[in-house]
Amino acid sequence: QVKLVESGGGLVQAGGSLRLSCAASGSISSSYAMGWYRQAPGKLRELVARISSSGSTNYADSVKGRFTISRDNAKNTVYLQMNSLRPEDTAVYYCHREAGGYWGQGTQVTVSS
Repeated sequence: QVKLVESGGGLVQAGGSLRLSCAASGSISSSYAMGWYRQAPGKLRELVARISSSGSTNYADSVKGRFTISRDNAKNTVYLQMNSLRPEDTAVYYCHREAGGYWGQGTQVTVSS
């Protein structure tokens, strides 16, 4: 019922920035908590950032102060602004809607050094 499509990934040099977008076919109103996850080769998928139905945000310690999650409910889109990127940020990034457990297909982020 809900389709999530990530975009904005790519190759960027260390210290650079990217903004990921997650476009939803269904509502991402404040009723739904949304999150960004990432998975690097050989590692478990990990939570990167989360925005709750009340608007509160949480970040993994590894990205705190560098990444910002936001949402535009009118556009049914969630964003992940990534600044000061490091090679360790290289991973496939996935958008997730907690209600219903919906996942996007993922977008590759590669940070070169």
